[in-house]
Amino acid sequence: MYAVIETGGKQYRVSTGDKLRLEKIHAEEGEQVSFDKVILLGKDDGPVIGTPYIDGAVVTAKILEHGKDDKVIVFKYRRKKNYRKFRGHRQQYTLVEFDGIKG
Repeated sequence: MYAVIETGGKQYRVSTGDKLRLEKIHAEEGEQVSFDKVILLGKDDGPVIGTPYIDGAVVTAKILEHGKDDKVIVFKYRRKKNYRKFRGHRQQYTLVEFDGIKG
């Protein structure tokens, strides 16, 4: 059984036991979180598609850690104009392990 959930403006295909890096979730490490924006459920007898979400479907997960991704460097440069702009960005993430899919 698998599900397609929406969180952080993105969609993810998950199943029980998967570990995934998501956009930062404001909860403590070790805490249980639930995702109720389930778009699709893949069952043995075929998929169930929501309009846009499936009522009563919930995917639960445990937060393993919070962290930051590798640095992404943005460098803007215009030749002959003495223009240089250097910026860096590190996106925050939350590593979660999915426990169960109900629906």
